Amino acid sequence: MPATTALRRALVVTAVLPLLALAACGYGSQAKDTGTAQVASGARTDGLDAIRIGYFGNLTHGTALVGAEKGFFQKELKGTEAKYAVFNAGPSAIEALNSGSLDVAFLGPSPAVNGYTKADGKNLRIVGGAASGGVKLVVNPDKVTSVEDVEGKRIATPQLGNTQDVAFLNWAAEQGWRVDPQSGKGDVTVVRSDNKVTPDAFRSGSVDGAWVPEPTASRLVAQGGKVLLDESSLWPDGTFVITNIAVRQEFLDEHPKAVEAVLRASVASNGWINAHPDEAKKAANARLAADTGKPLPSDVLDPAWKSITFLDDPLAATLRAQAGHAVEAGLLEQPDLKGIYDLSLLRKVLRAAGRPAVDDAGLGVARPGSHTLPRR
Repeated sequence: MPATTALRRALVVTAVLPLLALAACGYGSQAKDTGTAQVASGARTDGLDAIRIGYFGNLTHGTALVGAEKGFFQKELKGTEAKYAVFNAGPSAIEALNSGSLDVAFLGPSPAVNGYTKADGKNLRIVGGAASGGVKLVVNPDKVTSVEDVEGKRIATPQLGNTQDVAFLNWAAEQGWRVDPQSGKGDVTVVRSDNKVTPDAFRSGSVDGAWVPEPTASRLVAQGGKVLLDESSLWPDGTFVITNIAVRQEFLDEHPKAVEAVLRASVASNGWINAHPDEAKKAANARLAADTGKPLPSDVLDPAWKSITFLDDPLAATLRAQAGHAVEAGLLEQPDLKGIYDLSLLRKVLRAAGRPAVDDAGLGVARPGSHTLPRR
């Protein structure tokens, strides 16, 4: 299969959301305030009393989970308090950014693009990357043993128009199956099911499989499901953005030193995760337990964690391609995503660590004194 075909199949995911329902990886719309970490000694960063950082209770947000649990954010912020809030869906996180009640948010690609385009590029900027991967098609092996067997079956996705929903619709179209995107009816029936209830639906047999993020995918496997397809196999190099770091534009303009501190912490968190994968997995699970009241069992945690890649590169080229292929497919009018990225502070942090710079795929803005990369 040509690489461009495989890429196109998955790339419509992010940019289609302005035409469909607001959605994201997550389960609801409310945020949970998880309190603060112990404030470190030292001067306040950029004179701020506190910085409010939002993330989802998802393993794909492991950079934030580990950074909060191990104190990486608080260490870099010194005398400024790191305050955390857990969100269940992208729209609520975007709303919090827009209202000024949140300064920094770990976001999936769909809510980031949706929020940016709906606000005419005036509310947020993506300043860094966090994770790739962690999305799978899990099926009932008694009913589905091959790709061809998916035809005629009932497959769950988290929500109409969310990242995984559109990815599955496009994958189904590549197989030659016709599905009405709104009703989900067709050669395959798409069942929009909240990730919290999908395991029950799978157990009862009301769905035959699900295209879902971690840890939901591994929950289904623990119930006897089989991974038929890992979405990373559809992407060149096996990488695609699943989590970004976004900030309020006003906050970025007024407090670049604070944003830089958060990015130093995220880079440190990812570095520690990759150097200590077993300890990092335990730290992420400890944070999930603190946030939700219940840790993940090992038969779910271990395979889920293994399928996610934590990295600082926001993989901007995939975002650019996502929008372009959505337009080509007729699912989106040409969006103006120029300026959605500002990677100048991330490049500064990486340069100080002796790391190579990252590319914004021509969708970035230049800050005074920043060192930008030429457009490829």
